[in-house]
Parts: sequence; structure tokens; C-alpha cells
Amino acid sequence: MSTNPTLADARRTAREAFGWDSLLPGQAEAIVSVVGGRDTLVVFPTGAGKSAVYQIAGLELGGVTLVISPLLALQRDQVASIDAAPDAPAAVALNSKTSARSERAAWAAIEGDDPVYVFLAPEQLARDDVLARLGSADVRLLVVDEAHCVSAWGHDFRPDYARIGDAVAALGRPPVLALTATASTPVRSDIVDRLGMRDPHLEVRGMDRPEIHLAVRRHESGAEKRRAVIDDVAAADGASLLYVATRRETGEYAAELAERGRRTAAYHGGMSAKDRDAVHAAWSAGRLDVVVATSAFGMGIDKPDVRLVVHADVTESLDAYAQEIGRAARDGRPARAVLHYRPEDFSVRSFFAGGRAAPSAVSAVWAALSQADGPVRAKAVGEAAGVSARTAARVLGVLVTIGAATSTTKGFAGVGDRARDEVVEAVRDEEEAHRRIRESRIAVMRGYAEAVRCRRIALLDYFGVDAAEACGACDRCDAASRGDVDPAAVARGTGGDDRLGPDDAVEHAEWGAGTVVSVEDDRMTVFFESQGYKVVAREALERGILDVA
Repeated sequence: MSTNPTLADARRTAREAFGWDSLLPGQAEAIVSVVGGRDTLVVFPTGAGKSAVYQIAGLELGGVTLVISPLLALQRDQVASIDAAPDAPAAVALNSKTSARSERAAWAAIEGDDPVYVFLAPEQLARDDVLARLGSADVRLLVVDEAHCVSAWGHDFRPDYARIGDAVAALGRPPVLALTATASTPVRSDIVDRLGMRDPHLEVRGMDRPEIHLAVRRHESGAEKRRAVIDDVAAADGASLLYVATRRETGEYAAELAERGRRTAAYHGGMSAKDRDAVHAAWSAGRLDVVVATSAFGMGIDKPDVRLVVHADVTESLDAYAQEIGRAARDGRPARAVLHYRPEDFSVRSFFAGGRAAPSAVSAVWAALSQADGPVRAKAVGEAAGVSARTAARVLGVLVTIGAATSTTKGFAGVGDRARDEVVEAVRDEEEAHRRIRESRIAVMRGYAEAVRCRRIALLDYFGVDAAEACGACDRCDAASRGDVDPAAVARGTGGDDRLGPDDAVEHAEWGAGTVVSVEDDRMTVFFESQGYKVVAREALERGILDVA
């Protein structure tokens, strides 16, 4: 184990063990932080080498490097990548698909003397036997991949991730390395809090992707939008991704694009694992021009030459949008990202963001869970409660989030002896908080779509990253260069005074403490933990509604 790690140490290990001649910006700095024993949060875009950080740091530290990774396919790819390295330690996986023989071999490696990388799905940490054996092993680094899943403010919150913070303590508090491709300032803060990270080193690199031209096209009708989307993708050169909102639309758009001569496949979460793997393989091998997908086509995508990412619908958040367009231009060559929308699309998103379970359903699910003899599956809870399996799963997920239930590989189990009315109220409060979260994220997405200033400034401000005055590579900058709009309207404004800037703390008379996300001439976007993202007029400062903290 390196006691005084240096950048030279990190680069030497990269070269000798993994065959990498150089490290990308930020990688060596993050590695040195982790090997020095410091909790570290890494925010690198897709393709910027997040996995290299834990691979090199784990070898430097020795012992067991535990990697929490949400997708089995992603785990498989990560294990294969390490196995292919010239002189890297062994890599094993423990998940629901691991055979008994492979599991015995994995535990032998974990409990042996040599360094090893261990990939786990988050739900494995709910197994007492797994956590106990890991607690007796020499775990020297815990890695949380796709760490935005930890945060309720992130775009892909997963209840299974909620227990990771407790697992860190149970494992003797090894250094924690959290990795994500996109995380705004509030999401980063929430990750740190939920994982119990202590004075973490923050490494944010590469959020600005100048090689990706950004554009938004507004439409007045669904038919007009659909024609424009098809025309965009059909005319594109190179590999293209088309994101749509529903499973049905993946097939419809794929069929239309095939008629236009594009080699196209549909992809969504309802397909069999075999069919999804087949699409992945054909896409990676260059046998497809276009994949039409829901957001299920996401983590683990590793194709460097994507030239176009089109969204036929608005995403649930700017975090999700940034991550999905970040799958373009991983080879550094020019690419395009185009968002198509109608004004009413945001209302549809808001409608689906506002749903919650009926109190009677919550009561029935809690009663069924409380009466169960041991862990029980969501389907069985639904049958006992007289609600659909989908409703039962939704309520059970909230119960896990509020600490009223646990989720294990065997099913769900109630925690404590809570009164039914207390549980119903707690679930209602949690769902209301999540509704505010989702609606505020949609509002930020609307702000990006309807921005009059440089798109890149609007995007990077949200992530707390300094941007140039104007990027020259977005549709707003294009309009300014043509003389269609005043260049001053596109450039970054002065904000009217210098009292506030991104990440500054403020206090609102009604909404309490907040953090400034971005500032424009007449307004600012502020994140309030109790309300989410809010657009506040600058005159609120003069009227005393908003104060600088």
C-alpha cells in the first residue's frame, strides 16, 4: 500500500498494470486522493475514465476493492476489462446471476491474501450473510458507481442505494469513492450526506463538451415534431441515438426509420435480456445505424463514434439530458445533440410527476407487510393487500426509503411496530417531497429548452461549472452569428451586481435556505432543499424576500 501517493505513482501503475500510457485530466488527482485515505467524489462525463480511478487506486491500496454497480451487464463489462489488463489483480462479481461454483471462487479470492476487485449489485448489501463476510474481509476501498442513484435529487434515485451509507460503517469505514457522470451541486451535496463521506475531495472534470453542438427545436403539433425527428435522424451520417418517452414509440420510430433506409433497432426495459444484449452487440459492432430507445438504454454504453443524439421528448431532468447526450462524441470528433419539444410536453411530464398512492392502498400494503411471516415479494404483498403488483412495489419502495421496511434478495420485510396512520402519513409526506423534486427538475429542463442565452452557458451553470461568454457551438450562438438575434442576448449577462453567483448561499423568506445555481440579468435559479429548484426574480433581493446568507 502506498503511504505517500504521488502523481508519478499513479501513472506508473497505470502503465505497468493496465497498459495505459497516460491518464486523463483529473484521474491522477482523484487516485492520489483515494490512496491517501480521503473520501473522494468524482464527476466525469461518460467516457472520461471513471473506472480507471478505482482500478489504479485499488491496486495501490491492496486488499479488497468493493465496487457497488447497479447493472449486471455493466459489472460483466468491468470484470472483462480488468481481466484483459496486462498485470491487474483478479476481478469477481457477486450478484443474482452468479453460479454456486463462481460464488465459491469469488469468496475464496475475497478472503485470500491477494488484491481483488469485487463487483456487487446494491441489493447484495441487504444480505446479512454477505455483509458479515465482507466485514471480516480486508476491504480497503468502497466504490459507489453511478452514485447519483444515491440522491433523491438525482435523476435515477434507487431505494436499494439507500443502505450503502450503513454498509460503509459496517465494513469498518474504508475510504469511499463515489463516481457519477452528471451531478449538479445539490446532487453532489446529497451524495456526500447519504454516504456519510467525510471532508471529501471533489474532482469535477470534462462537463463542458465543446465538440457536441447543442440545439433545441420547438414544435406546435405532435405530427410536426414527429416528422422533424424522423427527418433529423434519417439524414444523419454516422451512428445515432434516438431517445423517446415510451416503449411503444421505440417500435414505431424504428419502423419509420427502417423505411427510410437506416439500419435500426428498438430498445426498452420490457425486452428480454437476450434481445437487449443482441441490440447492444449489434450497436457496438457497427451493424446498426440507429438505436431508438427509452432511457433504459443508458449506463454502460461504450461506443466512441456516436455522431448524433436526438430526443423526441423532454427528459425528466437536465441531469438525465446531460448524461444521455454525453454518449456522443466520445472520440472527440464533432457531434450533435438535438432536443425536440412542444410546450405541452412539460405539462405531461408534470402530470406524471405528481402521482401518488391512495392512502387506502398504503394502509393495505402496510397491513399485508406487517402480517407477513418473514420477507415477502411485492407480488404477494399486492395480492394480500388487494392492489396491483405495480402499486405494491411503488409503496414498498417508499416504505424502504422512510425506513419502515427493508428490501433483501428474499423480498420485503417491515421494520418496527409503527401505527398504520403514522406510516400512511409518512408515505404521503415522502411522496409529496418527491413530487416537488420531480416538478422542480422539470422546471429546470423547461428553462434549458426555452433559454434565449447560449445553451452551453445554461447547461454548465446548472452543474456549477464556469463557461465561456458564449460557446459558438449551439443554436443560440448560431442565431447570433447570423444576425438573427442580438449577440448581447446570447452572451453571459453581468447579473446586474456582483452580490450573487453560482453556489452562493441565500435565505428566502418563505422557502428557507437555498443555494444559487445560476444567475441571469433579471432572474436566478436557486435550489431550496424543501422545495427543489425555483426561479427567483432578482428584485426579490431589493424587496427583502431573498437575502444573501
